Amino acid sequence: MKEEVSRWLTFAEEDLKTAKLTFNEKIYNQTCFHAQQCVEKLLKAYIIQDDKTPPKSHRLADLLSQIDNSFFNSIKMDILPLDRFYIPTR
Repeated sequence: MKEEVSRWLTFAEEDLKTAKLTFNEKIYNQTCFHAQQCVEKLLKAYIIQDDKTPPKSHRLADLLSQIDNSFFNSIKMDILPLDRFYIPTR
């Protein structure tokens, strides 16, 4: 695994842990924010692993447009709503 991919996956794991903690504390705006961040970083890791450069964007739709994978296509409609929680929580 590429070092840069490993770094993105570590960051994604941290966001997932934070999302779980904030969910348990009923801090839902931060839960949603960190869930979006987790998915964003996972997508960037996937793109980099595929020898591509991810777009300089936080929008999941932009990242998904760079991926041709049936799994990601099958969950696209489930994860795109997370984008609504990135900007408002910033």
